[in-house]
Amino acid sequence: MATKRLIIIGIAATALLGSCGSKQDLKPVAGQPAPVVPVGATRAPTTQELTTPDAQARPARSDELLKRSEQRETDDFDLPPPG
Repeated sequence: MATKRLIIIGIAATALLGSCGSKQDLKPVAGQPAPVVPVGATRAPTTQELTTPDAQARPARSDELLKRSEQRETDDFDLPPPG
């Protein structure tokens, strides 16, 4: 009986915490200066530009599969260990 009560309380607390998020756009605080323009830029970047990762942050994935066996090319630097 006590475990059911704890489970119900846990589910209710999770639902309450999940529903307290705000869905509005972010706006600058009144009285605060606007963000500075980056050096070399002609205008301040938009929110969309700031939140979109560039290619370095999210590189494209290459899933090219090996379709046939191929002989390795000789490698002049693949030497046995000394000794």
